[in-house]
Amino acid sequence: MSIHYSSYSEIKSGLQNGEITAETLVQGYLQQITTHTRLNVFNEVFDQEATAAAKAVDAKIKAGTAGKLAGMVIAIKDNICYKDHKVTASSKILENFTSIYSSTIVERLLAEDAIIIGRCNCDEFAMGAANENSYFGAVKNFADETRVSGGSSGGSAVAVQARMCHAAIGTDTGGSVRQPAAFCGVVGLKPTYGRISRYGIISYASSFDQVGTLTHSVEDAALLLQVMAGADEFDSTLSHQPVPEFTVDGKQPSKKKIAYLQKALSSPGVDAEVKSGLVEAIEKLRADGHEVKPISFDYLDYLVPTYYILAMAEASSNLARYDGVHYGYRSPNATDLESTYKLSRSEGFGKEVKRRIMLGTFVLSAGYYDAYYAKAQKVRRLIRNKTNELLEEFDFILTPTAPEPAFSIGKEEKDPVVTYLYDIFTVQASLAGLPAISLPVGNNSKGLPLGLQLLSKAFSETELLNFSEYFLKL
Repeated sequence: MSIHYSSYSEIKSGLQNGEITAETLVQGYLQQITTHTRLNVFNEVFDQEATAAAKAVDAKIKAGTAGKLAGMVIAIKDNICYKDHKVTASSKILENFTSIYSSTIVERLLAEDAIIIGRCNCDEFAMGAANENSYFGAVKNFADETRVSGGSSGGSAVAVQARMCHAAIGTDTGGSVRQPAAFCGVVGLKPTYGRISRYGIISYASSFDQVGTLTHSVEDAALLLQVMAGADEFDSTLSHQPVPEFTVDGKQPSKKKIAYLQKALSSPGVDAEVKSGLVEAIEKLRADGHEVKPISFDYLDYLVPTYYILAMAEASSNLARYDGVHYGYRSPNATDLESTYKLSRSEGFGKEVKRRIMLGTFVLSAGYYDAYYAKAQKVRRLIRNKTNELLEEFDFILTPTAPEPAFSIGKEEKDPVVTYLYDIFTVQASLAGLPAISLPVGNNSKGLPLGLQLLSKAFSETELLNFSEYFLKL
């Protein structure tokens, strides 16, 4: 069965008029997963369970009791807890860990009759920009198997790109939904921090982590956001802002004021075809009557350092719980408490995770706290204030999602800072806690997908989604 649906509304129509069933959909996606196993997308496929769930959904559709997502086949990133299922965050330290409860978002998806087909590979503990830091190996890009998928939600992005599911859920800390979305030619939405509950999401950096969606359409991103957003007594960081109807109306928007980063066009570090894609988008927007202006951002050079100091500090704190005592991997070579800690953590964590824990511990240590962590918090406030100030004048900020298309798997960088700089355009929204979306804008001359990012005011997802729908049709 060929899986070709670009939006859930097409699937829903087919289910209602009897052209397809949820069960045949699941079988079609399972066939795609089998055909493309070499892409290394899934850490586990729930084949029998998904088939049984599809049969139950088909019965609900016939009875007229089906939920909003009936027949939508979804994959979840392997750092999202699902009761009685393994969850590893793609790390050896959690290799055989089974969750004893479900995350709030999983419960909400299942309550609306979504079908979860499996858990997707990701960078270990969501730390990476290429999905090469996984204990289970790299995820390959469906557009070119020699290229990375992007990270850390690379498995989720390729699952949608290769039509192994209809939509996928990822997490975005500094760009981990948006950057793989750009590399894989799909829509990647990071909502406002606090819009979706983080309960049951394995933490990386708690003041940044946010659940996001990977879809073929803006319409589906809006629908999934609608289902997952809203109050949750288990997450004290969740906003009490009311949740509006996230519907995409398809209407011509009023004339907008849009800013774009001048440095994105002048920097030698940005790929020429990425620049030309941005220029083309600017020209189309201007031709349609929008005001599009170049801006400079005073703190651009501080975005990546500030993000990584704070994220690594939070990672150091969050990952202290994986000690070989409470749960997860315990070294068989341990002989006492100290060796249990040392050996379990050194054997259980991968190279990049250990690097970030050590850097995080360093910036939090006595004598360095004020010089690094406290200063980075102050700079974060400056970045947030400046970004909000710009968004008082402009409706959206337009940038490339990533400085270049998907790079080759195994591209060795002697300096990890070079890899961290791939986050240059995505971390601004993360530091400021704002909603941002990566939109596919075609392929480059080598057939590799390219993406552009729109960033907007806090809790303005309705405006962002509607403008994104219009932007894709320009």
